Amino acid sequence: MSTKDFIEKDYYKVLGVPKDATEAEIKKAYRKLAREYHPDANKGNAKAEERFKEISEANDILGDPKKRKEYDEARALFGNGGFRPGPGAGGGSFNFDLGDLFGGGTQGGGAAGGFGGGLGDVFGGLFNRGGTTGTRTQPRRGQDIESEVTLSFTEAIEGATVPLRMSSQSPCKACSGTGDANGTPRVCPTCVGTGQVARGSGGGFSLTDPCPDCKGRGLIAENPCEVCKGSGRAKSSRTMQVRIPAGVSDGQRIRLRGKGAPGERGGPAGDLYVVVHVDAHPVFGRKGDNLTVTVPVTFAEAALGGEVRVPTLGGPPVTLKLPPGTPNGRTMRARGKGAVRTDGTRGDLLVTVEVSVPKDLTGKARDALEAYREATAGEDPRAELFQAAKGA
Repeated sequence: MSTKDFIEKDYYKVLGVPKDATEAEIKKAYRKLAREYHPDANKGNAKAEERFKEISEANDILGDPKKRKEYDEARALFGNGGFRPGPGAGGGSFNFDLGDLFGGGTQGGGAAGGFGGGLGDVFGGLFNRGGTTGTRTQPRRGQDIESEVTLSFTEAIEGATVPLRMSSQSPCKACSGTGDANGTPRVCPTCVGTGQVARGSGGGFSLTDPCPDCKGRGLIAENPCEVCKGSGRAKSSRTMQVRIPAGVSDGQRIRLRGKGAPGERGGPAGDLYVVVHVDAHPVFGRKGDNLTVTVPVTFAEAALGGEVRVPTLGGPPVTLKLPPGTPNGRTMRARGKGAVRTDGTRGDLLVTVEVSVPKDLTGKARDALEAYREATAGEDPRAELFQAAKGA
């Protein structure tokens, strides 16, 4: 049905309300007529179905304050039921097609030239019909899918390609996604194929909800497909090779655009969300973009200083220099040996020193320590501790 046909329709007459009817009166009239002519209450009655379609169209326009205002202005502009051009300069009538007026641009710069690009865009928005095109079912975006993957610590730091087996809703192969066993579904009379119905929310605003009769598809199957039960969608499984970027952390949620469930009627695919779990490493830990490692050192190395070899993740060891008198728990930094950042650079490796106390001492080692104890007998490492405790 063209935009011209819509303008020539008297929606007030369709609902049986006056032109100055309130929103409450329009809603009441629509509900009464909708119950009377609903297809479920008039199965097999084509006239009732057509009447229900007209009622729904009328409510879609008059039930929305903005659309109603534009509709009233359009009716007034075109003389309440059709455009009646006045006489031309020569006393005759203008001869131009309404299709020119409602379509793209005007021709020749005549009387209609003031409309510029035509009124198709204006009335397309009014009737939610996409300009001069007829009612058609809209493309539907595919569903988003969420999956999980468990990586080793090294895979999370370096990145990995992993197989993911996913289950999602895709177009039913048995009915080619139509939902109808014969492949010929009909346009939903409730939403007129849009998949949405309008509802007033007060204050001059209107909201849209998925159509309850067609579940937002815009189509109704006369002979529902046995496989998908008329939904047009069926469960399918597929295995996909997914690249997990380097530097992901435990619990991170990665979004892969367009890797979700396929769309419907030419709509785009949904997105795939992958929740990453990372196994612990026996040696290394992680703190943001930095890796952590605890390295044991001897008392002599900590006290006298020295060089200590430190392992790195997936690379050759590095050598760190311990200054004399290094305390237990001190952390040093090996730059560029950490996790991969988003910009491709790497964090650091944080090396924490842990003084190792031997459980068993040989005779020479014990004698040496006894001699050291005697040499430092006058020193009390806890003196400052007790002094601070008294002061507090």
